[in-house]
Amino acid sequence: MFKKLVQTKDDFVMLFLRVILGVVYIPHGLQKILAFKWTMQMFTVDLHIPWVFAFLAVMAEFLGSWGLIAGFLTRVAAFGIAIDMAVAVYLLHWRNGFFMNWFGSQKGEGFEFHILAIAIAVVLMIRGGGLWSVDRVISGKK
Repeated sequence: MFKKLVQTKDDFVMLFLRVILGVVYIPHGLQKILAFKWTMQMFTVDLHIPWVFAFLAVMAEFLGSWGLIAGFLTRVAAFGIAIDMAVAVYLLHWRNGFFMNWFGSQKGEGFEFHILAIAIAVVLMIRGGGLWSVDRVISGKK
């Protein structure tokens, strides 16, 4: 079972996608970790998210971004980010429409970024970490 979780091929495209998604998520995870108390209060009090799920969301963004860059448990990291983004769309961004708030005329951001992140995460869940990933080493492939 674990071998299937980390199994991947020497695919440059998966390397590219996981590193890009990981790099994009480092600032998201860092801002939540560095302001952990405030983040948890916002999630639990303002958004009424149970503490355990709020904590998992923070970890998905912080640890998931580093996991993607290294290609370590790529499918798990990608799943965490996909769920995190789906919940963000549902709780916050759906009501603002599709587009980002380019001109400051909306009350918040749309969900176009989130859809791209989810799409990349789904591809990574299906195909794995690809070339130069820790998963590839763990699976016994060199």
